[in-house]
Amino acid sequence: MNIQKADLPMLATYTRILASIPLVLCVAFGAPYSVWPAAVIFILASITDWLDGYLARKFNAESDMGKLMDPIADKIIVLSALIMLLWLERVDPYAVILLLGRDIYIGGIRSVAATQRIIIAAKPFGKWKTAFQMISIPCLLVYQPNEFFNLPIDKIGYFTLWVSVALSIVSAIQYTLGFYKQKASEP
Repeated sequence: MNIQKADLPMLATYTRILASIPLVLCVAFGAPYSVWPAAVIFILASITDWLDGYLARKFNAESDMGKLMDPIADKIIVLSALIMLLWLERVDPYAVILLLGRDIYIGGIRSVAATQRIIIAAKPFGKWKTAFQMISIPCLLVYQPNEFFNLPIDKIGYFTLWVSVALSIVSAIQYTLGFYKQKASEP
């Protein structure tokens, strides 16, 4: 198999998707001791979120497939982690319901937009939501109350997760308005 430079962004995206498997297995079969490796897997997968965009710009390899798969890869790794955190009883089910509902809703909007040849790019609040999730999830996986450099890592994770919920609601509104604005501007 000959991998070209233009293939590297998609490889990074697919790596993020595949990382959800060992993350889930670590938590499911080894908790409480395997949460540190799960957190490391999540952090490394999160880095691929930045890496795929960087490589796409560097090698001029931005594609519609990449624009479609990047948010899907984010959702797979994030929702896998959140579901496992729900199983560990470390997150509020309402947060997971709101985040999952928002992601399904945005997926629906993107599907309708795609049928109308409208591409809705990621919005700033959506990017911030993802950034806060990338902070909160490792904190919630490790979940060491006041034992990690005297930081309340569990509270930091819980707070930043709820910030991501608020940002996800704002970004859902942005996506909705963006879709209808682009639809109205079509001839």
